[in-house]
Amino acid sequence: MSKLKALLLTEGLHGMISQTEGLAKALDFDYIHEKIELNSFWKLIPSSFTPIKKFVFKNEIDIDFDVIISCGRKSVIPSLFLKKQSKKKIINIHIQNPKIELKNFDFVVCPEHDDLKGPNVLITKGAIHYLTTEEINNSKDYLLNKLEKNKDIIALILGGPNKYYNYSDENMINIFSIINRMLKDHNLQLVVIPSNRTPKKTIELSKEYFTDNRTVIDVVDKSAYLSSLALSKYLVVTCDSTSMISEAALTGKPVYVAMIPALRNDKRFKRFRSLFEKLNIIKKLNYKLETWTYEKLDEADRIALEIKQKIN
Repeated sequence: MSKLKALLLTEGLHGMISQTEGLAKALDFDYIHEKIELNSFWKLIPSSFTPIKKFVFKNEIDIDFDVIISCGRKSVIPSLFLKKQSKKKIINIHIQNPKIELKNFDFVVCPEHDDLKGPNVLITKGAIHYLTTEEINNSKDYLLNKLEKNKDIIALILGGPNKYYNYSDENMINIFSIINRMLKDHNLQLVVIPSNRTPKKTIELSKEYFTDNRTVIDVVDKSAYLSSLALSKYLVVTCDSTSMISEAALTGKPVYVAMIPALRNDKRFKRFRSLFEKLNIIKKLNYKLETWTYEKLDEADRIALEIKQKIN
């Protein structure tokens, strides 16, 4: 029996791609990813006030699909339009709060910290993502030749600035100083992993600040990211990235969250961190180095099973 074909619609950001691909993989769909581009005027208009018309977006999509999995505001109207235009019965799934009537979608997958409720809403603990334990383990050896043997590894996984958190040199040095103390006090080595949101100046600052016992990956490299998750004893993720904190939770390893002072009310991020603290997954980064265990979090597989049961 041939697999269902999924069309993934996102704005092209790592977290969104990770979530849509993660769900498609868990559902065992073949999939094609499309980065949505809205026409200029409609970039400024909320989805609830936008007509479900082709002139809203630039993409020309002429492929066969059975399922649409969308994520992010820009993908909402294209998802509805493509479902409406299709001659087949299309299942449409939106990840995150679509900010329009939920009945427009067959399923809405939303993290608990968004506090969204509805008969077709499936609630996740944190963000679903595209990583699997097998994939992480298969990439384990990728960084081995760059690292010292017989020294435990701590990985610093960097997100990037947004409207809530500023990647100023001062904020970054506050984080670096705590990790540097850990390196010296516990004879650790450091791997720095950037994401596609990490400013170049932050990567360069990390090279300048950490002079010993460090490996800085200065480009976005998924294999290096996966290898660091496999090899590290401790993981540190910046507080701006709920997606990468959720990905780190798949490992079962201690996950420290590197805090940055908020520029505005970051209540959604606080609710997310509070949930993960209760699940014993994360602790805030400080000078105390601990190890702890928790049940690995694999929400993509759990949500996929719920969807399969409801579709059947």
